[in-house]
Amino acid sequence: MGVYTFTIVDETSPVAPHRLFMAMSIDNHNFMPMATPQSFKGAQLVEGDSTVVGAVKTFFSVEGAPFTYVTIKIDEIDADNYYIKYTNTESDFFGESIDRVVYDAKIDPVDSGSHYKLVADFHTKGDIVVTYDDLKTILQGMLLNYKGVVEYLCNNPEVYA
Repeated sequence: MGVYTFTIVDETSPVAPHRLFMAMSIDNHNFMPMATPQSFKGAQLVEGDSTVVGAVKTFFSVEGAPFTYVTIKIDEIDADNYYIKYTNTESDFFGESIDRVVYDAKIDPVDSGSHYKLVADFHTKGDIVVTYDDLKTILQGMLLNYKGVVEYLCNNPEVYA
């Protein structure tokens, strides 16, 4: 089994850290389908409370997306420092190559708003090697979703105010 690491997002936005953390981490199962309907048609909190370790969420993609669903489990969370680590435990995009994907997301306050960094460790099955080009559609889609969230929050300042 190999592990292949990719930085998906490493960007600064004018959105306050607590608002971005709510949208991208705590309430993402409610927020993402609303803010990024081009990607997600729905989501649900399957198990637990979205603010604690062990919570499980499933997101459902729109027709034509490279996958129909992803299920994640929260591994670590530090809301005071805007940090979350979660594992994508199940998805139909895994196929015969991916075992799981572990994400580290950190939001840092900056003068103009926040800096968001999302890094993914793709754990492969057997001796399979994955490259950026193999995952390009997924990685670029996640970056576009982040940008959609930022745009929505900028256009709707009352959300998570």
